[in-house]
Amino acid sequence: MAKIKTAYYCQNCGTQYSQWHGQCKNCGEWNTLVEEIVEKKSSHYDILGSGKQKIINITEVEAGNEQRLKTISEELNRVLGGGIVLGSVILIGGEPGIGKSTLLLQLALKMKKKILYVSGEESASQIKMRADRLTDVQNPNCFLYTETSVEKILKEAKNLQPDVMIVDSIQTLQSQLIESSPGTISQIRECSNELIKFAKENNIPIILVGHITKDGQIAGPKVLEHMVDVVLNFDGDRNHLFRLLRAQKNRFGSTQEIGIYEMVTQGLKEIKNPSEILITKKFEELSGNAVAVTLEGNRPMLLEIQALVSSAVYGTPQRSSTGFDAKRLNMLLAVLEKRAGFMLGAKDVFLNITGGIKTDDPALDLAVIAAILSSNEDLAISEKYCFAGEIGLSGEIRPVPQIEQRISEAEKLGYEKIFISKQSKISKKNYGITIEGVNKIEEFHEKIF
Repeated sequence: MAKIKTAYYCQNCGTQYSQWHGQCKNCGEWNTLVEEIVEKKSSHYDILGSGKQKIINITEVEAGNEQRLKTISEELNRVLGGGIVLGSVILIGGEPGIGKSTLLLQLALKMKKKILYVSGEESASQIKMRADRLTDVQNPNCFLYTETSVEKILKEAKNLQPDVMIVDSIQTLQSQLIESSPGTISQIRECSNELIKFAKENNIPIILVGHITKDGQIAGPKVLEHMVDVVLNFDGDRNHLFRLLRAQKNRFGSTQEIGIYEMVTQGLKEIKNPSEILITKKFEELSGNAVAVTLEGNRPMLLEIQALVSSAVYGTPQRSSTGFDAKRLNMLLAVLEKRAGFMLGAKDVFLNITGGIKTDDPALDLAVIAAILSSNEDLAISEKYCFAGEIGLSGEIRPVPQIEQRISEAEKLGYEKIFISKQSKISKKNYGITIEGVNKIEEFHEKIF
């Protein structure tokens, strides 16, 4: 009897070792190496066919636009770059309970296409119960298959020939060719390989759901993200209703677009105009509030920034931010103290972006500065003012890209004045909003207060 070949794989980064080590030399994690069988069975049944290809000169290839399937979700279409490309493999990851399965089940129930929904986590009756809660009118061409064997799944998919195939989730699948438990590095790699091969040869798009680790990374080998065509991240604060869909990788479109959903009883509802929802309608003007005009891809969006500055009670001042980079907040506070002379070193500073939204657009800097100064001096900023500018280390206010789109969005929502950098290049268009250009923080402070 032939000796079984095994290897040790790091469950964190996927590095292979010939013998066990206490610490992975690649990622530095301890006790993450697990022994797995690497030799495949001698009898290999390839249900996908040989798929023989021939070498072809690039000049002989006919160029054409890729065919896309439009989904029922405009937000998903926006993030994907116009729809699902035929034959593509899409990986969507996110925290448990964030709404990944709900989003894809809504897609399967409302699209007028033949959909195969494969679930290794729920039974058919459980999926049906959730489907009845999401919508009354359901797609008659939506087929369910609760199976974890990738060979059986691909055999049924080849017989059915669906327009779109959804797999929930890749970590629950297992191949008969690998003698290890589901969710291990080798199983995820082998199952993903077979699914991607099936998608390319049959021109059927496949959407994979991926679990994430405690660090927020998609569980399994990093090569999984390299193999697929699109990697989507579905995140949001579970204490808030809003969910954000972002593209970390997209071979067929931009990775700058963002989709916004609201979690309601009937599932996920698309947010057509997030600015109107994220800005709180206040009955009185309060200090510490400022409105930032940010940009996610080609979509301008207004966010409300809240700041609270108070004297440090316990000696060591606290710095806390929600939805905004804490290191950038510390940098802005240092600029305020060093360049503009505001004494904030002995004060607690708390910053919050309302709605549970997280963004890293540098154009938020000016609104953050405005909110901090407003709270520090206890003077309210007019609710008709908004801000778009980046703060440099010397205290200068730098221009931000696509400023005209930001101005148009603020004008559309009824704002009367927008503060931007004087260096911003604007075409000679008559806007219905006052544009106030500023160069330095001191000049900005004088014009507001």
